Amino acid sequence: MKVEELCRELELEVLTMPDPDREIFGGYIGDLLSWVMGRAKCDNLWITIMTNINVIAVASLSDVAAVVIAEGAEINHEIIVRAEAQGINLLRSKLPAYETALAASKFI
Repeated sequence: MKVEELCRELELEVLTMPDPDREIFGGYIGDLLSWVMGRAKCDNLWITIMTNINVIAVASLSDVAAVVIAEGAEINHEIIVRAEAQGINLLRSKLPAYETALAASKFI
């Protein structure tokens, strides 16, 4: 499923979506950035509550299809600007990470 389609299905808030046609294959949930770097796979949907600037670096290194910030966690504008500049699809869910993953699993 494409990022844009999943966003619509799950009613995710778009923070940045420079690559709406990126296909999502699988998912990963994690908040420990070094752990995510070693385990998230290319084209995964990464669900996290982390909102620091390093999330964008890890997303780029891991080449995930999109990052979903769970639980409606606040994210500062600098991170959104960095995500846009690096071509990272950055979304936000009001749901907890587990519930976001359950909902996403119906589509990916």
